[in-house]
Amino acid sequence: MDEVCEGKDFSFPKQEEKILQMWEDISAFENQLKRTESMPEYVFYDGPPFATGLPHYGHILAGTIKDIVTRYQTMIGHHVTRRFGWDCHGLPIEFEIDTKLGIKSRDDVLAMGIGNYNEECRSIVTRYVEEWEKIVARTGRWIDFKNGYKTMDPWYMESLWWVFSKLYEKGLVYRGFKVMPYSTGCKTPLSNFEAGLNYKEVDDPAIMVSFPIVDDPDNAALVAWTTTPWTLPSNLALCVNADFVYVKVRDKSTGSTYIVAESRMSQLPSKKTKSDAPNGSVKDAKPPNSKSKGSSSEKVKSGIDTGSYELLGKVSGASLVRLKYLPLFDYFSELSDAAFRVVSDNYVTDDSGTGVVHCAPAFGEDDYRVCLNSNIIQKGEDLVVAVDDDGHFTGKISDFKGRYVKHADKDIITAVKGKGRLVHIGSIKHSYPFCWRSETPLLYRAVPSWFVAVEEIKEQLLESNKQTYWVPDYVKEKRFHNWLENARDWAVSRSRFWGTPLPVWISEDGEEKVVIDSIDKLEKLSGVKVTDLHRHKIDHITIPSERGPEFGLLHRVDDVFDCWFESGSMPYAYIHYPFENVELFENNFPGHFVAEGLDQTRGWFYTLMVLSTALFGKPAFKNLICNGLVLAEDGKKMSKRLKNYPSPMEVIGDYGADALRLYLINSPVVRAEPLRFKKDGVYGVVKDVFLPWYNAYRFLVQNAKRLEVEGSAPFVPTDQVTLQTSSNVLDQWINSATESLVHFVRQEMDAYRLYTVVPYLLKFIDNLTNIYVRFNRKRLKGRTEEEDCRIALSSLYHVLLTTCKAMAPFTPFFTEVLYQNLRKVSNGLEESIHYCCFPHAGGKREERIEQSVARMMTVIDLARNIRERHNKPLKTPLREMVVVHPDTDFLEDITGKLGEYVREELNIRSVVPCNDPLKYASLRAEPDFSVLGKRLGKAMGAVAKEVKAMSQADIIAFEKSGEVTLAGHCLKLTDIKVLHVFSGLIRLFPFPTLDALVCAWEKNNSYPMIISMKLLKHVFQF
Repeated sequence: MDEVCEGKDFSFPKQEEKILQMWEDISAFENQLKRTESMPEYVFYDGPPFATGLPHYGHILAGTIKDIVTRYQTMIGHHVTRRFGWDCHGLPIEFEIDTKLGIKSRDDVLAMGIGNYNEECRSIVTRYVEEWEKIVARTGRWIDFKNGYKTMDPWYMESLWWVFSKLYEKGLVYRGFKVMPYSTGCKTPLSNFEAGLNYKEVDDPAIMVSFPIVDDPDNAALVAWTTTPWTLPSNLALCVNADFVYVKVRDKSTGSTYIVAESRMSQLPSKKTKSDAPNGSVKDAKPPNSKSKGSSSEKVKSGIDTGSYELLGKVSGASLVRLKYLPLFDYFSELSDAAFRVVSDNYVTDDSGTGVVHCAPAFGEDDYRVCLNSNIIQKGEDLVVAVDDDGHFTGKISDFKGRYVKHADKDIITAVKGKGRLVHIGSIKHSYPFCWRSETPLLYRAVPSWFVAVEEIKEQLLESNKQTYWVPDYVKEKRFHNWLENARDWAVSRSRFWGTPLPVWISEDGEEKVVIDSIDKLEKLSGVKVTDLHRHKIDHITIPSERGPEFGLLHRVDDVFDCWFESGSMPYAYIHYPFENVELFENNFPGHFVAEGLDQTRGWFYTLMVLSTALFGKPAFKNLICNGLVLAEDGKKMSKRLKNYPSPMEVIGDYGADALRLYLINSPVVRAEPLRFKKDGVYGVVKDVFLPWYNAYRFLVQNAKRLEVEGSAPFVPTDQVTLQTSSNVLDQWINSATESLVHFVRQEMDAYRLYTVVPYLLKFIDNLTNIYVRFNRKRLKGRTEEEDCRIALSSLYHVLLTTCKAMAPFTPFFTEVLYQNLRKVSNGLEESIHYCCFPHAGGKREERIEQSVARMMTVIDLARNIRERHNKPLKTPLREMVVVHPDTDFLEDITGKLGEYVREELNIRSVVPCNDPLKYASLRAEPDFSVLGKRLGKAMGAVAKEVKAMSQADIIAFEKSGEVTLAGHCLKLTDIKVLHVFSGLIRLFPFPTLDALVCAWEKNNSYPMIISMKLLKHVFQF
């Protein structure tokens, strides 16, 4: 082995760069794939990131998780294909081009030409590929970029067509309208997930509007409250709750009669009597709930302000249903037969507003649903949406044509007031969704779309979810399960340009429809050669009608697929299934593993589950790791603008990629919890894990080289079979502890619990350096016989080699550095540690000795603590120490084969064992009130009294039998707390006078220690 430098001179980042060069020189990743080609396939799905930015900590975290799992699976005997993917289509790309070219509307794109626009989009897709490859490789992740997939590749897009056609064949596709969050800045609808990304506090108008009921004897008007005046021109219905009680009241100042929910009566404005006020106008009205001067005594029960309103009667919500009312505007007068009537639904609540909701079905999800259920509008019919893609009123709303809807609010309110229909005007500060890209307020707007009927397969989705394994499991059982339970039909199309076109061709009369499932089919039906499936390459292609030439040609619909449909089809499309790789797919579906962030429960995880269940009746994946979000140190979202976090490459340049990997993996973020990223935390990993690990390795190399310097034969490690017979107790212990490490890492990795490995490794490294190396310095430095020295060095060598192999998936660079030097003294080792198999936990494990050494260290730590507390340094010898413990095996070990280490470490002449804890402590029983209180109720007092009165013999008998009957109640071990109370001192005869006790016993596999020391007249108990 080559000489190594001191830890302070070892540069982790520079060593990692050397390893990167070595991997490149030997084509390590490519050769690993070739070496494992004949092994069973382990299928890993890598979700495609958008190609419009550089990787951040979220990408590095998910990439690290994926790399650890796939490296481990390779080491245990699988062939793991790892292909990087790119999400190339959709809004992120279009938004960049719109910004670059100053495109403001859909018409601008059409004027430019879809072909020119799409080629602009294509040109920026691969802009960051080189940077991605560099950063991903620098983090130590092995993934194939050269053979990666892009969602814009024709073969990928062809598989999407096949997926859609299969859904269509199964009757799971239909065309309809859906009210969706709509971005006027990006001119596209967003998913509910995207709509939730950017809420802001805003001030909006809050108005009450009257809707006079036709032929009401009191000329009463229903009063509706809204914060979106711009939707009033499209009003088609009013909705009440059939279970509510409504009141009819007369405004004493105006004579107007209103109907509102009784529970919301207090929301009507109170005002002074004004005989000249216009009907329903509230020019000088005070905000709801404010008191008019001198009116406090006039407030009466039911919230009715008798100073302002006269109660005329009460009616049920159900009695209001089907009543007709006078429309506010006449833009939709052609719908008068079906529209402008009262309907009911339970979505109307009494926690805000008036208990009457105005419905504009084109601009509200509930509005659309309620109007559809009440036959105000019909499913499948064209819904008139009087707002265009840019958020401007169409010619249908003639008085406000061309106006941006939010800017028209004031003028609409003025028009309502001019009609005498404004009851109250105010404002409200509330949380409102904005587009996370364009920062424009979202509108809820009905858009025509093609849907996958998710609601029809809801039960199958829930069953598919049961077949998957998640870490952490609560994300599956709660968050994801609840999302599936409330799943709605999925709008999979977008009225955009840069995307995979829907493969639907329709005749001019709408009677004939063809869904294309392959390029070959399109070529055969159209007679046109197809090389690219983007809109500008196929929109011109027509298909002759099967009914004859007189029925004209079929043209493709304008829509493209939502990019979530594209990524959700990844398991099939990335291998061009079913056109290629049929056997590979069908033998390995569902895939074995996926991993992404918590936000993907409503994104990629969901779309994977929907499509696989719809197509094959099973989930797309078997195992899933869900990580949380990486936040800035102050708990805020990481922001390039705020510069509130260090760049990943800066951290890697300072401390190395392995340290960053372990920091991320050993954090709450791997349990789907948030992580506040701290650069100091990465340094902590270097200090607490890598430097001690390196120092143990350096100690081995130094002493192995020492043998040569002193003229002995070069160090060659003794084989492990021989080492298993070593009579040295610490050799036995470290070999067993290493076997336990391998067993634990295998167990946790098989269960995908990555976050448990680092704490165990940390403890192992601590034990290796502070127990094995520290207590064995004389042997390792050759101060005993040479053969004993070589046995100790060989034990340390094999421990380090095995540890490197077990931790190679987690720290690929550092383990490679150590391995490359360690392999120089052993024949037959692989060229790279990443070609090695994962160690088998088949060696000899000595649980007794592992436990005894752990207890020994506890005793040593406690004894040190006593010395420190009483200012008695280790150089002051003690004659005797008594260790009290019920386990005779441990007492035998601590006074026998471990005795010399304890005596030397603590500077004590003698260690005396005692296996009777009750010799120095007494037992006392206490009832566990938290357990018994609810169960026993009033009998608790009598039972508690008898529990406290239990004698020591009673307690011992209770612990032995596991139950006892007191005051007529049977109590178990979980009902009573048994306390050990310190009751005496053991004299230790030191030089000088000192009295001390070290008492240690174990109960239920824990180690509650009682330590006390008598110094002069004071007793200290810990």
